Amino acid sequence: MRLTIVVQARTGSSRLPNKILMPLAGKPLLQRQLERIQAADTGADLIVATTDSPADDAVRDLCRELGIRCYSGHPTDLLDRHYRAVSATRPDAVVKIPSDCPLIDPEVISLVLDFYRYAYRDYDFVSNLHPATWPDGNDVEVMSFAALETAWKEAKKPHEREHTTPFIWDQPDRFRIGNVIWPSGLDLSMSHRFTIDYPDDYEFIRSVYDDLHREGEPPFGVKAILDLLEAKPDLLKLNARFAGVNWYRHHLDDLKSVTAADTRHPESN
Repeated sequence: MRLTIVVQARTGSSRLPNKILMPLAGKPLLQRQLERIQAADTGADLIVATTDSPADDAVRDLCRELGIRCYSGHPTDLLDRHYRAVSATRPDAVVKIPSDCPLIDPEVISLVLDFYRYAYRDYDFVSNLHPATWPDGNDVEVMSFAALETAWKEAKKPHEREHTTPFIWDQPDRFRIGNVIWPSGLDLSMSHRFTIDYPDDYEFIRSVYDDLHREGEPPFGVKAILDLLEAKPDLLKLNARFAGVNWYRHHLDDLKSVTAADTRHPESN
């Protein structure tokens, strides 16, 4: 089975501009995340999909330096960018890993992709997000190329174009949806935030990297982070007011398979 992982990355974040280029242990955040994806035992191709804006020349330069393919496309229609990044090669399945997951555990990526490879005849879309159980920031979605192409052709609503995959997973009556839950039995999806969208998130992630990263060694995973948080519980407070905050909160009237319990609004200072 031919799998292609697409990481959508741009410098123009509205809440935290240039977040993907902020330093983590001496290297850009995006590079640290790509190291984690490449450490996963997937056998998948990897491509970064950025925008065609000159502001993202830095992303193209970084990919060239790292020897990773880079596609430049639409700045706001992420579904179009995702599809066109793979349309020439038409892999059997396409993986979406957002660039705001610099702490993603390589073992989580492998687990979700292994499940899809085993059960692809039964599913059009598999993720670890519906419902989510891992700490926020371990997002892995995999879909057949056919499902992605259908979404690209038919999705019309703004949130379906902007967020790439809701046209698929929000229609369980049309697409066969699978989910991989955390084998630990825990659900920390609304209490532990490992993703980056705000300066507080960067402070948390930078602190974790400063404590756990060892250059030249395999990336640390979720267990090591949770052990660190048990030893240093104040770290979790750095971005606690954003725990559970995600884009769903803006589209509760549009989404059929998401409820108010799946999202939160940021707490004020």
